[in-house]
Amino acid sequence: MTEALYVIPDIHGYRTELDRVLARVAQNGGADARIVFLGDYSDRGPDSRGVLQTLIDGIAAGRNWTALRGNHDQMFLDALEGRMEPERFQWWMQGNLGGRETLASYGVYKPTYEGDWREKVPGLHRQFLSTLPYTFETDDLFLCHAGISPGTPLERQVPEDLMWIREPFLYDDRDHGKLVVHGHTPVDAPEHHGNRVALDCGTGWGRPLQLAVFEGREAWTLTEDGPVPLLP
Repeated sequence: MTEALYVIPDIHGYRTELDRVLARVAQNGGADARIVFLGDYSDRGPDSRGVLQTLIDGIAAGRNWTALRGNHDQMFLDALEGRMEPERFQWWMQGNLGGRETLASYGVYKPTYEGDWREKVPGLHRQFLSTLPYTFETDDLFLCHAGISPGTPLERQVPEDLMWIREPFLYDDRDHGKLVVHGHTPVDAPEHHGNRVALDCGTGWGRPLQLAVFEGREAWTLTEDGPVPLLP
């Protein structure tokens, strides 16, 4: 029998939503449930620090969790490690991107590019961000944050596309070999397009965090009323 795989998309600093969804996983799949998180743990929401700590603690406790890397996680890491140019730092601080909210969760309320705010971010959080993988695969599924470059073999995908791509991926209907499961581009409700499944439903803008479960290529959304088939 195929092991159930639970997938949680973009959390964006909403720890209370993460706690709610994790409780639902535990209720349905138990403490040993296999979970893959699709990235974007920080920015926009009020508690990026709490989200990262929850993931770090769960993995350290031996939970069967894999956390992938999203573009917002990369931006946070780039800012922490001094790889983000001043202009890009200001862009990240804009309300639309949510960097200001991320730093506020660490007690930094007036960040400047040259400031000492980096010292307030625990080294463990920086280490966690730096080791996040870009992909997770099963025999049937290819999971990543944003999507893939259509026509490029899965093993040759590059980080830039895996974290950032929208077009032409979103409008490509070819078979990718495996079912691609992704977040990054918000949709009104989880969507199954036959060759890909989109799960980000705008938690970064205050909407409920989604939860999907897969067995092979079969997919369901897991609601408070139980599983609902997610069909092409």
